[in-house]
Amino acid sequence: MSYFVGAYASSPCTSGWDPELESSYYRQLKACHYIKGLEHPFLGETLHNHDDQWFLDNIDPNWRFVFTCVPGTMAAMGKNPEFGIASDDEAGRARALAFFEKACDAIAKLNAHAGRQVVQAIEVQTAPNRSKSKSSAASLQESLEAMLSWDWQGARIVIEHCDTYVEGQTPAKGFLTITEEIEAVRAINNKLSANVGVVVNWGRSVIETRSETGAIEHIKQAKEAGVLAGVMFSGVTDQDTPYGTWADTHMPAAKSAAASIGADGSLMTEAHIHQCIAAAGGKALPIVGVKIGIRPKDETVANRVAYNQAVLDMIERA
Repeated sequence: MSYFVGAYASSPCTSGWDPELESSYYRQLKACHYIKGLEHPFLGETLHNHDDQWFLDNIDPNWRFVFTCVPGTMAAMGKNPEFGIASDDEAGRARALAFFEKACDAIAKLNAHAGRQVVQAIEVQTAPNRSKSKSSAASLQESLEAMLSWDWQGARIVIEHCDTYVEGQTPAKGFLTITEEIEAVRAINNKLSANVGVVVNWGRSVIETRSETGAIEHIKQAKEAGVLAGVMFSGVTDQDTPYGTWADTHMPAAKSAAASIGADGSLMTEAHIHQCIAAAGGKALPIVGVKIGIRPKDETVANRVAYNQAVLDMIERA
């Protein structure tokens, strides 16, 4: 099978734009096994954060895409803590809807370049951070109803669950609970005969629950509700490492008997990946993939690609 790669997280250009270096990275990604396409970040204005034409020139014509709006959402929240599609503040919610309208335009641009529908889905997040602003499933449902009236050119809207606010913990994201997200998704699907889904991010569910079983619990909850659309494998650690402790830095998986490259101290093991695939009912979900960050920041392009390939191989062995 083939899977999505959130390649932006392991890019060698996270600290500055170098088109030649990024082109080398993309060339090596294209040679990887099991890549369906990219989980591509939308930051709020254009198709690509640095150069739309560079991006269009360097992608594989056979790739498919899932847009993720978490980078742009986090940047917008840094300027306005009430920003978000689940915000109970009307102005903050309106700004979020305007942001997603621009994402809709970016999807149209990528499809137009390809001459066909290549964007399979858009992952949206239920901001704002509850430790700073008020949010609710009702506000999320209102936003989803508005968004479903737009022309997404076949891209499916899915909620990417991020860690929610838990008393006594400093949240990485602090968004709605998965129960609230599922409630809103089921309500809007029933009301409009829509097909909004929920995607579980392994690391974010583990950050929230402080347990490797947290991702499995969330997968089962979404599956039992009939809204599970995918699983993205992104790691985390409970140890003092260059990736931070309980930090949403997309840590690679740990080494395994079949994987010689991996991150020491990562809680995401090959066994945990396989358990999640089993809980999800197999690998045939619409969205399955990997999103990892790399430390040190000057790691070679070859090793950046190798870390991604290692997790893709783990998924394929499930």
